[in-house]
Amino acid sequence: MLHLLAFNYPGPMEMLLLAGLGLLIFGKRLPEVGRNIGKGIVEFKRGLREAENEINNEPAHPQLPPATTAQTAPQTAPKYKFDPYTGKPLDDAQNT
Repeated sequence: MLHLLAFNYPGPMEMLLLAGLGLLIFGKRLPEVGRNIGKGIVEFKRGLREAENEINNEPAHPQLPPATTAQTAPQTAPKYKFDPYTGKPLDDAQNT
């Protein structure tokens, strides 16, 4: 009979005792915890609504930007303040 008691769920009196202990330990913080949980739920729902609105308002055929021509400025070598291989600082005379 003793081995069966070890696997039973807590009864109503045990649940009340655990709730009372929880109130004694966390009593002052419970309103803050509840408020933070409520804010988290509201933020989550707001995020879901915004994502749903983005999906519903997205156009079926997005317009692509016009193609740019190949007239770009010639690229110059970057000017380093440090030697990329050794990590030592470069002099201004070397850098130009």
